[in-house]
Amino acid sequence: MEQEVIELFKAYQNNHDLTARDKLVEKYLYVAEILAKKFVGRGIEYDDLFQVASLALFKGIERFDLSLGLEFTTFITPTITGEIKNYFRDKSRLIKLPRKLSQLSGEIRKKKNEIFAATGKKPTVKELSLALGISEEEILRAQEVGGTVSLDTAPDTGEEEGSRYDYIPDKRDFFEDFENKESVSAAIKELPEMERRLIALRFGEELSQAETAKRLGVSQMFVSRMERKILSKLKERLSDCV
Repeated sequence: MEQEVIELFKAYQNNHDLTARDKLVEKYLYVAEILAKKFVGRGIEYDDLFQVASLALFKGIERFDLSLGLEFTTFITPTITGEIKNYFRDKSRLIKLPRKLSQLSGEIRKKKNEIFAATGKKPTVKELSLALGISEEEILRAQEVGGTVSLDTAPDTGEEEGSRYDYIPDKRDFFEDFENKESVSAAIKELPEMERRLIALRFGEELSQAETAKRLGVSQMFVSRMERKILSKLKERLSDCV
């Protein structure tokens, strides 16, 4: 971490220097902007998302612990993302489904039924993408908002096994749970290289499980299972510190 940033945090946390806090906000406001833009188009205006992200940035500056040895961006990225997701959950019943997504969701269901009737198999996301001439991301997004599904059913990923539950990120905010524990950094260093890389990609760069899988050259299912295993392992190692 830059020495200037360290000094600003010390000035604010030790002396409640508001000028130092404002400089930190100004320096890292771009993170709030980027993360707010990632969630645009899901039923909530950018200005509202940016406000939520900005407030999360303020809270993050208040709670950040220099002794962890983390880059502030590593800490604040999942913190802001979590606040935005919580905001979506709180507002979910008030969000009106965009008409375009609603129509697309209907088209996807129709095409899935057609392909199933012709082949006897449920089409994968890739097959639906090719059949409808739209991106896989649009397919996934439309399916996400298009209705409730059972977590016990298999996802349309082309994997031969597993359920949607395997693809749900761990709801525990790992860094928030242990943000005041110096032992976090040491515990992570003890992990095998592959596990350290996964943690860095998922929680540092905040990549999706699919993106992480591509970087590591493994399947998304593998990443999902390994992530749960790693967090469980770290939770156990740090249990004495909680």
